[in-house]
Amino acid sequence: MAGLLALGLACLPLLPVAPLPEVDFPTLQVSTQLPGASPQIIASSVTQPLERQFGEIPGLAQMTSVSTQGNSSITLQFDLATNIDAAALDVQTAINAAGGQLPTNLPAPPTYRKVNPADPPILVLALTSQTLPITQVDDFAENVLEQHVSQIDGVGQVSVFGQQKPAVRIQVDPARVATLGLSLEDIRQAIVSTTVNGPKGAVQGGRRTFTLYDNDQLTAAGPWLDAILAWRNGAPVRVRDIGTALDAPENAQLAAWANGKRAILLPVFKLPGANVIDTVDQIKAQLPGLMASAPAGLALEVVSDRTGTIRASVDDVEKTLVITVVLVVAVIFVFLRNLWATLIPSIAVPLAIIGTFAAMYAFGFSLDNLSLMGLSIAVGFVVDDAIVMLENIERHLEMGKTPLQAALDGSAEIGFTILSISLSLVAVFIPLLLMGGLVGRLFREFAITVTITIAVSAFVSLTLTPMLCALFLKAKPRDGASEERHGALYRLSERGFEALLAGYRVTLDLALDHARITLAVFLACVLATGALFYFIPKGFFPLQDTGLIVGVSEAAQDISFAQMVKRQEALGAIVAADPDVASVGMGVGAGAGQTVNNGRMFITLKPRDEREASVFEVIARLQKKLASVEGAALFLQAAQDLNVGGRVARTQFQYTLQDADIGELESWAPNLLAKLKSLPELTGLASDQQQGGATLTLTIDREQASRLGVSPADIDAVLYDAFGQRQVTQYFTQLNSYHVILEVLPALQNSPAALDQLYVKSASGTQVPLSVVAKWTSLPTGVLSINHQSQFPSVTLSFNLAPGVALGEAVAAIHRAEADLGTPKTLVGSFQGNAQAFQSSLASEPALVLAALLVIYVILGVLYESYIHPITILSTLPSAGLGALIMLWLFGFDFSIIALVGVLLLIGIVKKNGIMIVDFAIERERVEGLPAHEAIRQASLLRFRPILMTTFAALLAGVPLMLGTGTGAELRQPLGYAIVGGLLVSQVLTLYTTPVIYLYLDRLGARLGRRRRAEAARAPV
Repeated sequence: MAGLLALGLACLPLLPVAPLPEVDFPTLQVSTQLPGASPQIIASSVTQPLERQFGEIPGLAQMTSVSTQGNSSITLQFDLATNIDAAALDVQTAINAAGGQLPTNLPAPPTYRKVNPADPPILVLALTSQTLPITQVDDFAENVLEQHVSQIDGVGQVSVFGQQKPAVRIQVDPARVATLGLSLEDIRQAIVSTTVNGPKGAVQGGRRTFTLYDNDQLTAAGPWLDAILAWRNGAPVRVRDIGTALDAPENAQLAAWANGKRAILLPVFKLPGANVIDTVDQIKAQLPGLMASAPAGLALEVVSDRTGTIRASVDDVEKTLVITVVLVVAVIFVFLRNLWATLIPSIAVPLAIIGTFAAMYAFGFSLDNLSLMGLSIAVGFVVDDAIVMLENIERHLEMGKTPLQAALDGSAEIGFTILSISLSLVAVFIPLLLMGGLVGRLFREFAITVTITIAVSAFVSLTLTPMLCALFLKAKPRDGASEERHGALYRLSERGFEALLAGYRVTLDLALDHARITLAVFLACVLATGALFYFIPKGFFPLQDTGLIVGVSEAAQDISFAQMVKRQEALGAIVAADPDVASVGMGVGAGAGQTVNNGRMFITLKPRDEREASVFEVIARLQKKLASVEGAALFLQAAQDLNVGGRVARTQFQYTLQDADIGELESWAPNLLAKLKSLPELTGLASDQQQGGATLTLTIDREQASRLGVSPADIDAVLYDAFGQRQVTQYFTQLNSYHVILEVLPALQNSPAALDQLYVKSASGTQVPLSVVAKWTSLPTGVLSINHQSQFPSVTLSFNLAPGVALGEAVAAIHRAEADLGTPKTLVGSFQGNAQAFQSSLASEPALVLAALLVIYVILGVLYESYIHPITILSTLPSAGLGALIMLWLFGFDFSIIALVGVLLLIGIVKKNGIMIVDFAIERERVEGLPAHEAIRQASLLRFRPILMTTFAALLAGVPLMLGTGTGAELRQPLGYAIVGGLLVSQVLTLYTTPVIYLYLDRLGARLGRRRRAEAARAPV
């Protein structure tokens, strides 16, 4: 035992700390950029070829994509059993296969990252400076911080929000270009050949080798101003003659802020399955060294750090575990009122828990909320075995036996009972251990941890506890003088227990005399449990207060970037002014999965003990204030440790619509959104459907263009040169490569009238005004983003739950609204993400409970060699389920997966009452030949005190979870309320219903036995 204790203590500091067990789905994000391309072009020429190849990968569970201006983002989520490295190889093979169908002018091939874009970042860093230009800040962020942090084990991706990568922007006046007989394409080709970085070789001298260098590269805007692009009339045409060159950001349509200051944000996302705390600790350890090489005036700050709340939550559970141990030991002392008698069973608690740490390390588990919750609850029933053993040995001591003889006789008598209790308790977790999917993966670690604790406890109770009793308990005098040696408090408490026993004796006799009424109460309890389970609101996983709010801003779909910046700053100022907000990081600009009218915001709250409002109260408070910002909305959701799905949504839960008819999908989706906005169960309704963007649509007069020698390709090329922030060439340094951007003067980019100033070079070399060969209109609206799910067009509606509304109620309300609206059958709706996982778990909950009951029945049947006695033992369960459901309902909790685990634990805890009574009654019938009525009566009275003691020990193990208010308490409270409620009700009812059901089933067994004997007697010999 000492070795087990030492091994557990040695393994404890080696256990990693995490918010939850590893349940991340293997997820990869594939990103492709084609600057200037419209969403339709991205969807058809980039996303579609890739999707067709990805669709053939085995193990792919879900594929979603978003095509926006210049960007394609495809998220691939695989089955839980898929190895992410193997999946990555398949994805790379698919990218290679699709390469022949992709546009030839892609700046870079598609890239993938092992990251789930729907997960909140584990760390958000911000670089700011009051003296340096923002491009220099970005240069350090991308070349140093992003590169080094990305290499750290556990990091999946380091994004750059507000990217301001240095570049040279050459801005030209198309009219001046045309007067010189040049076109924008001529300028582009000249730029490409003006700066190069090619190999030059070396001159091999007789004695020395001379490596060749020249000034072939132009790496700053100054030299570009004098760069010669062409010759006209014997004079050079320089960049300064037709426009200007600037050292400026590569993409001027991006911006980010940290706490109101212009910044470069670096959100860090973890690899699926990586440990958050270990990863963040490694990053923070390297930051001082990385910042040592930063230019003067550059400041780094942490905008968001997920590990703070994770550590606080785990610390709070550890404190709960300690409080639970103290309460359980106090219960033992109250009942036994003897120091040695209290210490002996109390030793089982630290041995079982600390011994479990060694097994957790061997299995690769972590110290997380679920495993520590399991250990907290386990304290209440691992001590049961030792209590039952001690109480039985004490009873033999009171018969006048020596401590050694009492230990031998008591352990021999009760050993089978302890074995039955432990095996049947372990049996509860067998369905969880064998269950697949998210719920099975989530609670497998929990089930194994508790199972190991039970096994260690049983071993300690069957070996160490009897030995300690023989050594340290004293023999009881036969003359009854022992009571005189006890104090007044002991005698008072003893009389209290005797009064309780006397009261129980009277009420038990009453219940046995009115067996039919007692049986009716039991049957009513069964019916009430079923009815309450049907009506209680259902949920998936309790929403957590992680201290991080993720926001998505949305403005008018035709808004300009400059106006979007103003709206975002107004929203950010309101959020930052909230007293519970610690820091705000935000960014705007079109990027992967994001359009120009959207922005992202990461809101970090103060620690839970420094604020009165929960994250959900803060969100509700902010929503009211944010409504004052005209022309923009900010959708907020609390970041969660458990995220299912890979879709970035504006709010917490998603409902996706799909239809083969795109027109039908686009017309019905807004109707359903409007209907859902009227539902009181939902808040924060939003849609990813964006088809109201302003457009300039050109209609080419093909006949006129052909007559003038102008092709559609020439027109597209000129438009791309003028307005696409076209990356025409690169220049290189030892740290990075940078682009030269071609565009028209900014003054010409502010109005559609700029199209009238563009010229296209004809086949004969003349400059043809664009207005001669094409007409434009801004009347049709166009899409800002195109969304696919499983390669088909989709629209996702996202929502939050109204206060006090369970996810099951919201799901039912959405189905009713869809039916009331009369949507066509071809429009298929399905819940995604956590809402989809909820539906799957809801369907499996009854099967999980029934499987647990069946396994327990089989094990008890084998142990007792009876079909009848296991039913008597299982009859203790309905009252526990009823108590748990009543408690959850009264205190406003839905029936979530955590509550379900509480019910499963109750199955294991409560049936021990039945085992202790039935096992003792069977022994009395077999050994002493007592009739069933007297045997069950004596068993109930003799087992009353240990049942009371073990029930209170288990109940008090749930009280700290129930009453906890610290970080992560919302995750633990449903379990505590279910345990406490179930034990309170079952304690009262099972002490009476179990003896009655025992008698009824005994009569049934006797009747069936007589019938079998009669049939055997009539059978021919």
